Amino acid sequence: MLSIFRKEVNQFLNSLLGYMVLVVFLVATGLLFWVFPQGNVLDYGFAEMGSFFNLTPFVFIFLIPAITMRSFAEEKKSGTLEWLLTKPLSEWDILGGKFLAAWFLSFLALLPTLIYFISLFVLGAPTGNIDAAGVTGSYIGLLLLSLVFTSIGIFGSCLTDNQLVAFVISVFLCYFFYSGISSIAGIDIWAKSSLILSYFALDTHFQALGKGLIDFRDVLYFISLATALLAASKIILSSRRW
Repeated sequence: MLSIFRKEVNQFLNSLLGYMVLVVFLVATGLLFWVFPQGNVLDYGFAEMGSFFNLTPFVFIFLIPAITMRSFAEEKKSGTLEWLLTKPLSEWDILGGKFLAAWFLSFLALLPTLIYFISLFVLGAPTGNIDAAGVTGSYIGLLLLSLVFTSIGIFGSCLTDNQLVAFVISVFLCYFFYSGISSIAGIDIWAKSSLILSYFALDTHFQALGKGLIDFRDVLYFISLATALLAASKIILSSRRW
């Protein structure tokens, strides 16, 4: 698994596309946080990162599928997946290595945004006047959200040998699980059942973590969903052997 992890990270960081994806993410979140109206903290006048945490998941919906789209689609197209499966590596080794590499790259993209928190911490009046617990919870939420989005991206890449198709499938599924379920739950026809339906929406659990209270049930939901999607990816990989 470790060899697959190193290979995937090196390939991404040695490609121009890899750096372009990371730069686009940082530029997009920077503009949303500091420049664009009705979202930037300079106009808002309060030392809080609500706008950043509200908008970053939607940037992740495109960023993470861009990272994962080639994971298996490119291997299938080039014919190297079958060669990889003949190596002394289990399917879980291959799947886990590619998954962890993509999640690590998502973490690398998120890491520089800590400068936003540091800036607000210093600029606050008085210094340090910021909801540190809420920010910590939201960052944990973003890491868990990227965990699920990465598993969705890996799943989408397993379905096809076309990177663009894998990207589109993954973007759609990421949006559906994050915001689509909540939108469906908001339709009047569900009545009291809408609360049950909304529980399966990722944004429900992400927003709960953003309040600064780390509930084990929220964490468990993210991990369970990611595990289920990886298991589905494993089934797809296993089917290619027959």
